[in-house]
Amino acid sequence: MIDPSFFRSVDIVEVQFTPEQEAQIARIASKAGTDPELLVRSAVMRLLDEDARFIDAVTQGEAALERGEFLTHEQVGDRLRHFLHP
Repeated sequence: MIDPSFFRSVDIVEVQFTPEQEAQIARIASKAGTDPELLVRSAVMRLLDEDARFIDAVTQGEAALERGEFLTHEQVGDRLRHFLHP
């Protein structure tokens, strides 16, 4: 999750869309029954949340690797075969 204090340190950002992009956003927002600005804000927040989750997962994976907690290529293959053909 994004730390709320992050927003205090960021200047206001203005994003310019082409007329075609604006029309597409308006169509999607209309179909979703929402305001175009809310649609874009929601999309940006999902992107930021997903990016934070990805970075966290990579960090956890690197830490596990440093601790020697990993599977060899052969072990992964064995687990997949067992999973697919129990």
